[in-house]
Amino acid sequence: MSEDDETPPDPLDLARDVADRYRRAPGQPAVPQRRRRRPPPTVGPRTRREDAVPISDALGELIRERGWSRQLDVQRVLEDWGSLVGPEVAQHSRVVGYADAVVRVETRTTAWATQLKLLAPRIVARLNELLGDGAVVRIDIRGPQAPSWNSGPRSIRGQRGPRDTYG
Repeated sequence: MSEDDETPPDPLDLARDVADRYRRAPGQPAVPQRRRRRPPPTVGPRTRREDAVPISDALGELIRERGWSRQLDVQRVLEDWGSLVGPEVAQHSRVVGYADAVVRVETRTTAWATQLKLLAPRIVARLNELLGDGAVVRIDIRGPQAPSWNSGPRSIRGQRGPRDTYG
């Protein structure tokens, strides 16, 4: 090779060599610097978006983001109503809803509604023990609902109710 065939050195490489010599203490050999690679960005527990994630992790993240954990805990406990109040009481009552820290319970008879009203403070204390303070403020207990006579074959428009239809 002749001098005419050589390509001129890259100015950027020359600048790096000068900077390396300046940083290096006198008498040390030149050590090539390696560039650090950035780690790949992570999305949750996975390194790439295409990586599989267990469905339980994805649902757990969704539940935490939406703030549903308390509601799900309450539903889990109320589904097991029989272990909370006992099998005999559970046979005659059922949980029909939970909203705003109030549990709604329906009973088969008014006698069982009365019994549950007497047990309500203990049940609220037990629920708060299981779910954390303030999860349940009170229990709304309803007995069986009487049929409405406002409409149907035994009603008369503009009259006072069932007492006017028999007779």
